[in-house]
Amino acid sequence: MPESRSMMDSAEGYFKKVIHSDTYENTSSDDEDTEKIGFIPTKEDEESGSKNDSDEEYETSDKAEADVMKMLKEEENREKEARDPDYCNACILTTEEVIQPASQTEVKDFSILQHERDSQSPEIRKHLQFLKKLRLHTWASLSKAQYVSLLKDFVESEFFVIDGDSLLLMFLDSKTQYLNFFYQIECFLQDFTEKGAKYVVVFFKDAEQLYFPYPHFLFLRTALIEHLRHNTGTTVHTEFSNCLSSNWEIFLKKSYPYFIIVSDIGLNSLQTDFLSILIAHSLSKKVNVVLASGQEYDILRVYGYHVQSVYTHRVFFQKYRQDLRYACENLVRYKEPLMCLYEHLKLSVKSIQKEVHQTVHLLKKLWPKGSDIRRVVCVLSCAVGLKIYSNMLKNSNTSMGAKTKQSAKRAQIRIMKSCWTKQVLPLIKMQQLCTHFSLTQLSDTNGWKLDLTYLPDLNDDSLLRNIAHYYEFEYTKGLEFKKELGKEMENEYQCLWDTVTKLAAKYSFGDAFPVRKTSQLFLEQEQTLFRDYEEEIPNIGLIPVKSDLVENYAGDVLKDLPVLESNDPAITSLIKYKEFDELRHWHSGRPLTEEYERVWCNADAKSKHPEERRQIQKLQTFRHFYGSTLENVTSKLIVHQKDVSGNDSAAVKKTEKKHKSKAETIIEENNRRRKSEEEKKEQEQWKALCIPTEKEIKANMTVGINKLEKLLKTLKNKSVKFSVEMTGLSACLHVWKKHCKEQGEKSRDLSKAVEVMRRIHVLLEKYQDLLEKPHLQKLTRYLRLLGFENLACSLSGQTGEPSDHTISKYAIKVGPARFQLQYMDYYLLREERNDPDPRVQHFIPDTWQRELLDAVDNNESAVIVAPTSSGKTYASYYCMEKVLKTSNDGVVVYVAPTKALVNQVVGTIYSQFTKKLPDGLVVCGVFTRDYRNDVMNSQILVTVPQCLEILMLSPRSQKWTKRIQYVIFDEVHCLGGEIGAEIWEHLLVTIRCPFLALSATVSNPEHLTEWLQSVKRYWRHAEDKIEGSSTSSEKNFTRKCKVKSKVQEQKKSYRVRLVLYEERYNDLEKYVCSLKGSDFIIEHCHPCAALTVSHIENYGIPSDLSLSPRESIQLYDTMVKVWQEWPRAKELDPEEFVSFKNKVVIKKPDVRKYEQELKKELSKWIVLGQRRKVNQLLEHLRPKPVDCSEEEKWMRFASFVEKLHEMNKLPAIFFIFNVNSVEYAAKNVFFSLLRKQKSEQHPNTEREKEHLRDELRKVKKQLIKLSSPNTKKLSPSTMDNIRFLLSTKQQLERRLKRLTAVPSSCTYADPKAVDGDTLRKIFHRLRFERRGYVQQMMALRGIGYHHGSMAARERQVVEMLFRLGYIKVVTATSTLALGINMPCKSVVFAEDSVFLDALHYRQMSGRAGRRGQDMIGNVFFYDIPLPKVERLIKSNVPQLKGQFPLTITLILRLMLLASKADDKADARAKALSVLKHSLMSFRKERYAEILKIYFMFSLQFLIKEGYLDQEGNPMGFAGLVTHLYYHEPSNFVLVSFLVKGLFHKLCQPIKGSTVFSEDVLEKLVLILANLFGRKHLPACSKKYERPFCQSKVFLEDLPKDFADAVKEYNTKVQENFAHFLLTTAKLADMEQEYRLPLSKTDFTSKNWHGSELASYLMDNTKSTSAISPFACLSGVVDNNLFHGEIINKAVLRSLGINITNCPLLYLNKYDNQGRKRPLNAYALDFYKHGSLIALTTDNWLNEGDAYNLLKDFSLLIKSIGTSLSELCDDPNDKVLLAFQQLGEIYAEKLKSVT
Repeated sequence: MPESRSMMDSAEGYFKKVIHSDTYENTSSDDEDTEKIGFIPTKEDEESGSKNDSDEEYETSDKAEADVMKMLKEEENREKEARDPDYCNACILTTEEVIQPASQTEVKDFSILQHERDSQSPEIRKHLQFLKKLRLHTWASLSKAQYVSLLKDFVESEFFVIDGDSLLLMFLDSKTQYLNFFYQIECFLQDFTEKGAKYVVVFFKDAEQLYFPYPHFLFLRTALIEHLRHNTGTTVHTEFSNCLSSNWEIFLKKSYPYFIIVSDIGLNSLQTDFLSILIAHSLSKKVNVVLASGQEYDILRVYGYHVQSVYTHRVFFQKYRQDLRYACENLVRYKEPLMCLYEHLKLSVKSIQKEVHQTVHLLKKLWPKGSDIRRVVCVLSCAVGLKIYSNMLKNSNTSMGAKTKQSAKRAQIRIMKSCWTKQVLPLIKMQQLCTHFSLTQLSDTNGWKLDLTYLPDLNDDSLLRNIAHYYEFEYTKGLEFKKELGKEMENEYQCLWDTVTKLAAKYSFGDAFPVRKTSQLFLEQEQTLFRDYEEEIPNIGLIPVKSDLVENYAGDVLKDLPVLESNDPAITSLIKYKEFDELRHWHSGRPLTEEYERVWCNADAKSKHPEERRQIQKLQTFRHFYGSTLENVTSKLIVHQKDVSGNDSAAVKKTEKKHKSKAETIIEENNRRRKSEEEKKEQEQWKALCIPTEKEIKANMTVGINKLEKLLKTLKNKSVKFSVEMTGLSACLHVWKKHCKEQGEKSRDLSKAVEVMRRIHVLLEKYQDLLEKPHLQKLTRYLRLLGFENLACSLSGQTGEPSDHTISKYAIKVGPARFQLQYMDYYLLREERNDPDPRVQHFIPDTWQRELLDAVDNNESAVIVAPTSSGKTYASYYCMEKVLKTSNDGVVVYVAPTKALVNQVVGTIYSQFTKKLPDGLVVCGVFTRDYRNDVMNSQILVTVPQCLEILMLSPRSQKWTKRIQYVIFDEVHCLGGEIGAEIWEHLLVTIRCPFLALSATVSNPEHLTEWLQSVKRYWRHAEDKIEGSSTSSEKNFTRKCKVKSKVQEQKKSYRVRLVLYEERYNDLEKYVCSLKGSDFIIEHCHPCAALTVSHIENYGIPSDLSLSPRESIQLYDTMVKVWQEWPRAKELDPEEFVSFKNKVVIKKPDVRKYEQELKKELSKWIVLGQRRKVNQLLEHLRPKPVDCSEEEKWMRFASFVEKLHEMNKLPAIFFIFNVNSVEYAAKNVFFSLLRKQKSEQHPNTEREKEHLRDELRKVKKQLIKLSSPNTKKLSPSTMDNIRFLLSTKQQLERRLKRLTAVPSSCTYADPKAVDGDTLRKIFHRLRFERRGYVQQMMALRGIGYHHGSMAARERQVVEMLFRLGYIKVVTATSTLALGINMPCKSVVFAEDSVFLDALHYRQMSGRAGRRGQDMIGNVFFYDIPLPKVERLIKSNVPQLKGQFPLTITLILRLMLLASKADDKADARAKALSVLKHSLMSFRKERYAEILKIYFMFSLQFLIKEGYLDQEGNPMGFAGLVTHLYYHEPSNFVLVSFLVKGLFHKLCQPIKGSTVFSEDVLEKLVLILANLFGRKHLPACSKKYERPFCQSKVFLEDLPKDFADAVKEYNTKVQENFAHFLLTTAKLADMEQEYRLPLSKTDFTSKNWHGSELASYLMDNTKSTSAISPFACLSGVVDNNLFHGEIINKAVLRSLGINITNCPLLYLNKYDNQGRKRPLNAYALDFYKHGSLIALTTDNWLNEGDAYNLLKDFSLLIKSIGTSLSELCDDPNDKVLLAFQQLGEIYAEKLKSVT
C-alpha cells in the first residue's frame, strides 16, 4: 500500500519495517539499493524488441556473455573485499554469520548455532556464482512487471496462491503489537475475499528453518498457520517441503492458480534467495507471479505488479534445474541447531522440542477437559522456559514470573518507551521458541478439547512491559501505588501459576505471590510513562457556506457538524489571489474557453472559407465510403415530418382510418401492380436459372448450394423462393442417391444428406402455407428414402411400426434425432417470427428487438444486454431516425468508449441517413479528445464519455443539453472499468432525456436497471419542481421555460426497461491447438471439459456455458460410455427424448431443453455418489494439448495460419497482446508467403522479369523519341513504327503482369471481394503514412495488423479491407475487442496475457461467426495453457459495482456549474443528481452519509485554498484546476507552484531573447513528469543499477523549492482528510470494528471488575475515537491520522474509506519493506532522446503504451499552455512563453516518431 515518507520523522518510526529496524537483523549488502552492478543487458537479456517479446529466441550474444562475465567478476572482487555473511552462511551456517546484531553482547546472549561447511570448496564457489545469476534473472523478470488490476476474472472454483512467508513478511514489524499484526493480515485477506477472490495460502516446510534466528517471527508464523487453518475458511497448505518438491509440481499442474503472490525480499539474503527460487520455479511452470511489494487497493480493485510467465523463464529453469535444486537444499540444509544463551550456555533445540512434548502430555492429564489456547500456551511456555533456564543456570536466582492473563481492553494501554535489558531479552526469545514448539505440538490435539479461537492474542509485549515497569518502579513507591489485581484476575493468575509449578514439579519457582521477588532490573531505564501529546488536534469546526446546493444535498448532516464563528482565524485568513494577479498581470478568475473549443477542428458546417468547405466535402465523402464497408444498405433520405407527435406508438397505428382517400387507393393499386411485375420478373429469372443451378448442384454440391443461397437472398417473392427450394431439394437428393450408389457398402459422406434435410426443414418451416398435398407426399417419400420412416409417418399422419423390408438402400444408418443433432448441428433452425414489422425494412425482428423499438416509440429508457452481433444496435439507428424525422432541433448523442468506435458509428450514420437541413446544420457531428466537428450544430453527436461529460457539466452548454432527445451508451459495461468508469456514472445520472444502454457483457443487469430507475424517479420529481417554479422571482426561470417548450413536444417517460437476450445467433465451437513435431494437433474443446467435480458440486454448471447440438450429443454419448448402467440412458437417448420423438424439424430451442436436461443429470450424478464417474467423464472430454516453446510457436505461426486456410477457417482475427508481437506475427506470415512463392516459381523467373523490364524500358524510350506533339507531321513509316512499338509494349506488359502476379496459393487475399478502383481508393489513404508501403504489400497478400499505436488511417484501411472480405488474416491487440465491427469466421487467441480475462475473452470471441455468412463461429486457442482456456470458458464477467464517486475537483466542477449556469434550477438538479445517485451508495444509507461529510470537508479545502468563496462561487484559479480535472491532485499542486511564483523563478529566458535554454525546459519537463502521467516501477528495479542505452529510467526528485510546496499542499490535504475521518468515525459499526475482519473473532472491550491495576495501566489522555481498536494496540492515536502513511492501517474499517480517497501527491511511494518505488522517467527521457525504441529497451514499456503515455503528456502541456494564455494579459509572460515553447517542441518530437 502506498506509504509517503514526508512525515516519517514525526511518526517516530511507527510501522518501520523489520528489515530496517529489527535489532537482531541485518540485510546483506546484496539487498542494498546502493549496490551498483555494471549489468549491461542485450536485447536478449531484456527480452525486448519484436524478437524477444514474442520469445522468439533465447540466445546470448558473445558481447552479452562477456558483459555478464565481467559483471560477475566485479561482483566476485567485491565479495573478496567484504564477504557477504549471509551467503557464507548458506554453506558455513554459523549463527554469527547469519545475523549481525546491533551489539556483540547481544550476539553472545542469544543465538542459534547451526551446521558448518567449508566455504572455499569449488562446489560452494560454483553455488555462489549461480546464486548471483539467479538474482540477476529474478531482477530482470521483476523489473518489467506490469502494474495491473489483479482480480479481472471470476470463477467460483478457481484461485490464486499466496506464499505464506511472503504474507508474513508484508506485515512483520518489530513495533507492531501481536494482535494488530493478525488484524493487518486479516484485513489484507478480507479485502480479497470481499472482492470475490478465492485464494489458498501455502507455507513451505523448509522455509521454517530460516526463522530460527528470529524466534519472535518463528512463533508468529506458527500461530498464523494455525489461526488461518482453524479460525478462518482459508485453505492452508503446509504439506509441501519446498517449491521443487514433486507434490508441489503436481499441485500446480492440477490447479493452475491464476498467479502466486510472492515477496522479492526476505529477512536476510538466505530467505531472499529462497523466495527467488520460488519465483523462478513458478514462472517456469507457466504460473504468473504477483509481487507482494507495492500492492494498492480501492473500493473495487486490488492493483499489483504482475509478471507474465514467458519462454525465457522456462529455458532458465531447464538450464539451471540442478543448480536450483542444489541451491534450495543448501539454503535450508541444517543439522540439529543449538541454542546459545549468554555466550557459553548451549542447548540442543531438539531437546526443547522434546521437553515441550513431555510437558504437553503432562498438561493433558492436569486439564483433561481441555482449555483455551492462551492459557495452555501461557503455562507451557512458562513451564518449559523456566525448566530449561533453571537447567542452564543452576546457580542463578533470576526468575521470570508467569505472565498474567491479558486484559481485553488494551486499546488505552500506556505507551512504554522502556525496553528489556540484555539479560532478560534472551530469556524472552527462548520463551518464544518454546511457544513455537508448543503450538507445533498442539496442532494435533488428539481429541483434547482445545479452544483455538484466540490464537491471534497469545502475546502482548506492551502489556508485559507495563506490568514489569509497574512492579519494578511503581509498586515499591508507596501504598498509593499498590493496586489490587482484582479477585477474578488473582484467581486466574494463581491457577495458572499452580499449573506451571505442577508441570515443573522437580523445580522450585516459589509461590504465585508476591509477583516480583527479584531485585534484578528487567527494563533498561525508567522513562516517561505517558506520551507527551505536543500536537493538539486543531479545531474541527467548518467554515460556513451559504449555498442552496450545499443546503439541499448535505443539510441533514450539517446540523450535526460544528461551525466556526465569523471571527475565527481560519475564516479571517482565507487566501486571496489578488496579490498574485496584480503582481503578474494575470486574471485568475477569468472564465476559460470551453474545453470542446480547444479541441482541433479541421472543418465545420458553419465554415464559409472555400478551403474549409473542401475539407468538409472530402471528409464526408470518406465517411460515406467507410460506412459503405460497414452496412450494405443505401442511405435513407429523412424528411422532417412536422405533424408527427413524439409519442407515435408504432407505425401501425397510422393506418386506422375507416375510409381511404382516392390518392391512397391509387397508391395501393400501384403497389399491387409493382409487386405483380416483380413476381413475374423473378419467375422469368428463375426459369432461366433453374436448369443451370440444378446442374451446378449435381456437379459440385457446395458451390451449387452457395449460389442457390445467394439467389434466394436476392428474391423477394415467396412463391418463387418456394420453387427454388423445391428444385434445390430434388437436386440435393439426386446427389445423395448418386453418392450412395458409388459408395455401396462403404462409409458415406453424410454432409450430402444434411443438405437434403436442410431443404426439408426450410420448406416445412418457412413455406408451410404453400405446401400442398403433392409437395407433402414428395417430402414424405424423401424422408423414407433417407431411412426416417417414423418422421415420414409423422408427416403423413400415419401410424404403426415400419417393417424391415421397407428400408431404403439410400437410408442413413443413424436415427433421425441423432442425425439432426450430430450432423445438421448448426444448420438447425432457430425460433423465428414470420410476421414483418412495418418499422423494420430489411429483416423480421425478434420479439426482444420489437420490445426495444417499442421503448424508443414510447420515449422510454432501456438497458439492453445481448450477445455480440445479435442485432442490438439496430434500435440505436431506429432511435436516430425517429429524432431526425421529428424535428430539426432534437439531438441524439451516441457515446462510444473508444475513438475507433466513434469513427465506425459516424461511418454507419453517413451510410444510413441523408437529410436536407437548414444552412449551418448537419446530420452528424464528432467530438473526441483529438478532434471535433459540428459539435453544437449536428442532430446526431458521436462522442466519447469524457467529452460528453465536459458538455454536460459546462454552464455554457445548458441550452444545447436541453435539445438532447436520446442518449445511446454503447458498451455500457465500461461503467465497471478501471479507467474513466466514474464518467459513465456521471453521464447516466445527469441526462434528463431517455437513454439506451447497450452491452454484451453485464453480469448483474437487474441491479444496474434498478439503480437507473431510481435516477429517473429523481428526475421526474426534479422536473416537476423545475416546471412548477416558473412563478419564481428568478427571471431566468421564465426564460428557461420558453426555451424548453420546443423540446417538450414529446411526452416524457421515466420508465427504464430491461431487455435481456442470451442466445447467440451462431454457436461458438472452441479448439485447443498445439504443436507436435512439425504437425499441429487441433482438438475440439467441449465446454464441459472446463468444469471440475468440485465446481459442479459447489456452484453448479454455469448458466451461460452453452453447448452446440453436436456437443450435447457428445456429452450424452460420453455419459453412456462412462456409466453403462445409467438408469436414465434410454429416457435421454435422442431418439426417445420427449422433445425430439418423431419430430421432423428439431429446432434450436428443442436442443436447449435437451442440453439443460443433460446438465441437470450430470449434477445429479454427484448427488447420487457418482463423483468418480463424473471425473472420468470430464477427463474423457478434456483435450490433451502438447506444450511447445514460444520460439517454436512463433516460428511455426505462418504454418498454423496456412493450416486454418486449408481447413477453410479464414477470415480470422489473431489476438496477441503485445504490439511488437502483433506486427512480428503478421510479417512472419507475409514473409512465409513470399518464400513459398519463390520456392514454387521457375528458377529463371526473376531473370526473365528483369529481362522484360529492360525490354519495356527500351520500348518506352523509343516511343518518347518518336512521339511528337503534332502527329500530322509524322511520316507513315514512323507511324507504323509507333504502332509496332505500342503493340510490343502491351505484349511485354501483359507478360510482365503474368510473371509478377501472385499465385492464388501464395496469398490469402480474395481479389473478387474488391474491385481495382475501390482498392486504389483505399490504398490512397496510406500514401503519406510511414509504414504505408509495407502495409499495402501485406494487404495485397490478404494480411493486416491492427493496434492502438497505428495511425487512424492505417487502422481504417485494415478494417475496411477485412470487412469487404479482401484481407483474411489480421493480427490485433485488444483494440479490436471493444465493439469494432470486424466479424470473421474464426478468432484465434495466439498469446496468453494478464489482459486476457473473462471480459476480453467474451468481447473478442464474440467476433467469430458472421451473421448471414457463417453458420458457426470458431475459437482457437493457440498454445494457451489448458487450465487458462478452461478458466476463460467457465468464467463469469465481473459484476458492475460503484466506485467512490467524489473527488475534490468534481465537487469544484459541480459548484462551478451551479453558480455560473443561466438556468440555475437545471444546473442544481444535475449537480444534486451526481451527488445523490452514486452506484456505490445505492441502497446504502451509511455510505450516502459518509459521502455528504466528504463533500463538506472537500468544500472546506476548496474555500481555504481560495477556489471557492463562502457563497460557494468559484474564484481564483478554479477554472484552471477544473480544466485539468482528470489529473487530481496534480492540478492543485500545479496551481500552488504558479501562485508561489516558483514557475516564474524557474522560467528565465536566455538574455536578450524570449527563448529558453535546454536546461530550463528540461527542468520544466522534470517538474511536470513528477506531477503528471506518473508510472511507478517496482522497488526491486533499483536493486541493480546498470548503464542504460539512452534513458535515465528513474525519475529524479523535484527541485527542493517545488518539493517543499508539495509537502505544504500534502499537509493541508492530510489535515482536512483527518478532520473528515474524525467526523465520520461516529458512523462506524463499532461492533464490527472490535472483530477481526476475516475470522470474525470478537475482541470487544471488557471491564475487569475490581482490578485497580487494570485501570491504573490505562492511559486516559489518549484520543482514539477514529482509530481501529486493533491499531490502538500498537500505540496509534487520533493524531496519527494527520500523517497519510498511517491511515490505511489505522482507519475504522467499516467506513469503507482508505487513503486512495485522499488527494495526496506522494513525492515518494514506498512498499511494505520501506523501499522506494521509483517513478519511470519516460516523459523526460523521451524529451532528451526522442526515441520510442529507447523507451521499450530501457524504460520497460511496450511501444503502444509508451506512445499513448507520451501523447497524453504532450496534450497536457498544450492544455496548460492554452489555459495560461487565456489567464494572462501579458503575451510575453515568462511562464506562458516557456509552456508554449515546450508544448511545440514536445509535439514536434512526438510527431517525428509516428
